[in-house]
Amino acid sequence: MNQISPLAFVHPEAKIGENNIIGPFCYIDRDTVIGNDNVFQNSVTINIGARIGNGNEIFPGASISTKPQDLKFRGEVTTCQIGNNNSIRENVTISRGTASKGSTLIGDNNLLMENMHIAHDCVLGNNCIIGNSTKFAGEVNIDDNAIISAAVLTHQFCRIGGYVMIQGGCRFSQDIPPYIIAGKDPTKYCGVNLVGLRRRGFSNELIDTIHEAYRLLYSKGILKEGIEEIKKNLKVTPEIQYIIDFVEASQRGIIR
Repeated sequence: MNQISPLAFVHPEAKIGENNIIGPFCYIDRDTVIGNDNVFQNSVTINIGARIGNGNEIFPGASISTKPQDLKFRGEVTTCQIGNNNSIRENVTISRGTASKGSTLIGDNNLLMENMHIAHDCVLGNNCIIGNSTKFAGEVNIDDNAIISAAVLTHQFCRIGGYVMIQGGCRFSQDIPPYIIAGKDPTKYCGVNLVGLRRRGFSNELIDTIHEAYRLLYSKGILKEGIEEIKKNLKVTPEIQYIIDFVEASQRGIIR
């Protein structure tokens, strides 16, 4: 049975599962689908196009599936899809998609801290931690297990690799490759995310191989030549292949 405050508004066309808690002054619009066991604290807004899974907790002032802040948006039918077991803190805003991709996608087990923003058509993976007041512009992709500190500004169309640690206050317009620490001003490669990888169970041998891969990659002025050095000198494990694929697929170039 759902617990819905008499001070909340739930549109009669909204589809709501079981065992949800919807606090006072929440607003749930039409064309919304909500799963089971979610907690919406007071003053949460769930806008048109929201698709929310199970076991999420959303804190006061958060607004989910907001109208995109994109002048090309013409009211097309789009969604904002949120997975399971996410913690979405106070005043977080997440826009729904546009005609470009159709959906903004949020995975599972993420912590989105206070006042951060995810723009239209972004894709956020699983097990990420995003700090206070960090902002992602449109169509940013964030891979699994990324840790992004507070007040980070990310240019549209950028990609952030998995297992990274990004220093607070960074701003960048190029891709952040996986497994690294990014920081300073301008944002640059600051080594392998040693502590983070150990916490995730990476062996010292594998961490050393990842470190060597980046030494080879950045030793050449042309990234294509660095990739060839990696293929020639290192065993291409799945982790090394991830680095290779990431760099080769980058449209904006990677930080150096």
